[in-house]
Amino acid sequence: MSTSSSGRTASKVAGGGCERLQKALCDCHRRIPGGFGRNTACRPLNQALAQCLVSEACPDESEAVRSMCGSGGTALKRSQCQQAQLSLSICLSSHQ
Repeated sequence: MSTSSSGRTASKVAGGGCERLQKALCDCHRRIPGGFGRNTACRPLNQALAQCLVSEACPDESEAVRSMCGSGGTALKRSQCQQAQLSLSICLSSHQ
């Protein structure tokens, strides 16, 4: 991981429950040469690790986005989805 402040946050959060995904992603990057093939092969692990880190850093806000934004719906549900996304963004910003 990088040494930026967000990298330190990700490393600290990865200690919670995302270590296996982080290791698998690092292994994927070591095994597969750089370029489009690596991007394609490692994308599912990259997305899973990102979701895990977000869920570890902001569990309530992450769950709210999942439940409010999972499908279409009424204007009220779309508004609640936008509010949940804003709350998640604020929470993630506080970890940078």
